[in-house]
Amino acid sequence: MDNNYDVIIIGGGPAGLNAAIVLGRSRRRVLICDSGRPRNFKAKFMHGYLTRDGIKPLEFLRLGSEELKRYDIKKCQMEISSVIPHTQGFEVVSSEGERFYSKKILLATGITDNIPQIEGIDEFYGSSVFHCPYCDGWEVRDTRFAVYARGKAALALSLSLKTWSNDVILVSDGFARLSRKDKETLEWHDVRIYTGKIARLEGRGGLLQRIVFVNGSSLERDVMFFSTGQKQKSNIAEMLGCRFNDKGFIPTNKKQQTNIKGIFAAGDITKDVKFVVVAAAEGARAGVAINMELQEEERPALKRENPVANT
Repeated sequence: MDNNYDVIIIGGGPAGLNAAIVLGRSRRRVLICDSGRPRNFKAKFMHGYLTRDGIKPLEFLRLGSEELKRYDIKKCQMEISSVIPHTQGFEVVSSEGERFYSKKILLATGITDNIPQIEGIDEFYGSSVFHCPYCDGWEVRDTRFAVYARGKAALALSLSLKTWSNDVILVSDGFARLSRKDKETLEWHDVRIYTGKIARLEGRGGLLQRIVFVNGSSLERDVMFFSTGQKQKSNIAEMLGCRFNDKGFIPTNKKQQTNIKGIFAAGDITKDVKFVVVAAAEGARAGVAINMELQEEERPALKRENPVANT
């Protein structure tokens, strides 16, 4: 079996799939390696993507994967353990020891949310516990909101959610890490702050009903949004020596190139705005940039000698 490719894409989410289609249509030999565990696997529906608003996330990925077939793009479910640069490109090694080779690499590995360690949260995550108001705020508008966060993230998310509901409280599960000015701002906007330690979440059928505190008290709530940060899902970029910014993301230029020659990055691993439509757009841009770089490398070098004059 020929394991040589023009491009290997690590990550089969919106960024990886869209890049693959652009590259496939550019007659490139492409392999997508995907772990099969997308960030939004718990979400019931996906929003904010034109013509696909309200689609189930896994159905969206299935449709995208189906479209790859007409361009002979290969997609495999596998974990990648390492990417090794060499003179002709890169060697990609799977966790099972399979080896593949490519001229270029696109990292579209995505991120993982730091889900609060609260008893009962798994029952509600994706149904009534969320991390993105732009993704899920409309569906739960005008209900009783709780914000789980601390510090500046608590202030920002609490104020933002007032767009979707007038009934917003902040539960910090301990010290809120807010300045006096921040507390006054929240008070001005009628956001109450509860610093008690949380024991568990209670509800039924995936719908949150109350937040129970260690001291035995509780608050009736319908929805909880959290802001507790994210982390890179894969350590491949770090192993390759890619640069990270102070927020833990991979900075790229306008062509989605990283600081490592031949390594491109797209999607949630590169930007603060983590929308499916943004990830897909970055994937398309990376696909064009990769193809153009390959085209440049494939052109024969121009001869610098003066042509022989006709006589």
